[in-house]
Amino acid sequence: MARSLAIDLGTANTLVYSLGQDIVYRQPSVIAVHRQTGEVLAMGEEAWRMIGRTPSYIVAHRPLRSGAITDFDMTEQMMRAIFHQIGVNRFNRPRVVICVPSALTLVEMRAVKLAARRAGAGNVLLMEQPIAAALGANLPIDKSVGNLIVDIGGGTTESGLISLGGVVALEAERVGSFAVDDAVQKYLRETYDIAVGEQTAEKIKITIGSALDVGKDREMQVHGRRVSVSAPEVLTLNSGEIREAIAGPLRAILNSILNCVSTTPPELANDIARRGLYLTGGGGLLSGIDQRIANEAGVPVRRVDYPLECVVRGAGRSLGALDLMRGMFVDFSDGD
Repeated sequence: MARSLAIDLGTANTLVYSLGQDIVYRQPSVIAVHRQTGEVLAMGEEAWRMIGRTPSYIVAHRPLRSGAITDFDMTEQMMRAIFHQIGVNRFNRPRVVICVPSALTLVEMRAVKLAARRAGAGNVLLMEQPIAAALGANLPIDKSVGNLIVDIGGGTTESGLISLGGVVALEAERVGSFAVDDAVQKYLRETYDIAVGEQTAEKIKITIGSALDVGKDREMQVHGRRVSVSAPEVLTLNSGEIREAIAGPLRAILNSILNCVSTTPPELANDIARRGLYLTGGGGLLSGIDQRIANEAGVPVRRVDYPLECVVRGAGRSLGALDLMRGMFVDFSDGD
């Protein structure tokens, strides 16, 4: 019998859950290829470390942006390499559940499905991330109670109010933690004439970035390149200025969440006020963001256990009952 896999094909990271085996793959969604031959040279963590450090004949990049495929061939190659690494072959084509942002268009969803099939998957089903996240957080989504789940990923922020097995309210915005990293890079370039790479910007965000003023600024030294003279430079930054630098994308993330909260039906509003909002995704680990959401939304905010694994574990829970849970998957009605 073919294996059953659940895949969280994220902008930042890809995770694969195998039924009966737990998580079997967890790496950054990055692939490095030879520019002339197209040969895959590295993927995952190894390829991520190569970003910004490769010679001209090697390109290391992310084939997905905002949860959507921007380079179909590279995505297919990456998925084929992942399947090969976890033991999938042409004699063992697995059935696959892939988690996708609800902000994707049907065309973008079909591209994900086609890439998985061409990479070696058999039957492919798509599950929207809020449903998968709610399952992964062990929320009682089959009950007549409101479950508000917020998934802040690398490329998208999704807020879903789920009750009786369906989505009652949904708000999706193509902005996530990568937009925060971009804001840090833009701030350093415009304010200090300093250019830093993607990895350095992420490190700044993790080390001194915050969504809330806690009254005590932290500092860190940053190594970059002064653009005007093309020379190395060392700069000391504090958490206050980084908080200001990321205010724009953070406001967009918060507005997306607040829009979902504001559309909660009155019958379910008491459930949210009592049970709170459940926060997952890597972007939800930003310092102070849970308290900031609680302050602005007026509801308790609870971070789920293992926020980076929540979505793929939720999809994994669906693998053992695919027929019973058929209504929770995206239906293209395209005859395939």
